Amino acid sequence: MNEQVSSRLWTMRLSFGLLVLAILFLHLLPLQTAAGGLIWPNFVLCFGLAWSVRRPEYVPAVLLAVVFLMADLLLQRPPGLWAVLALIACEQMKSQSRSLRDASLASEFASVAVWIIGIGIAYQLILALLLVERAPLVPALIQIVVTVLAYPLVVAITHGLLGVRKAAPNEMGSKGVHS
Repeated sequence: MNEQVSSRLWTMRLSFGLLVLAILFLHLLPLQTAAGGLIWPNFVLCFGLAWSVRRPEYVPAVLLAVVFLMADLLLQRPPGLWAVLALIACEQMKSQSRSLRDASLASEFASVAVWIIGIGIAYQLILALLLVERAPLVPALIQIVVTVLAYPLVVAITHGLLGVRKAAPNEMGSKGVHS
């Protein structure tokens, strides 16, 4: 039984890594050749937050840090800043996962929205304070809003297609990890 649980754990960790690689691959494809196209949500952040709430043991801090740093490098953002902010948000959501386990989707959505908005604004403020070149403010704010609005879709995909569901109370150990 323990071997089965361990196998599932590593399979889901690998699945998360492959999911992020697929998202980044699609993001890097030259699908929009004209300027002023659609502003896409940050799906890597959405999936990281959704998995952190539903099954924190599937996305350890090291995996999240590697994934977010890889996204920073591939998307040509200042390395590490978004990764640290996203990691802080995911780890905070992991610490709240036990209380959000029994909560409604609306309260989970509200918590996640606060974190997405908070790290989006913090990212822009830190870049401005450090005088780092950044994207114009309006598209950045639109991306924050679109990311918040995409979260329920990501939850539906996570729950329905990928089978990452909130743990039942009898499935959680003393530290909130799958037993």
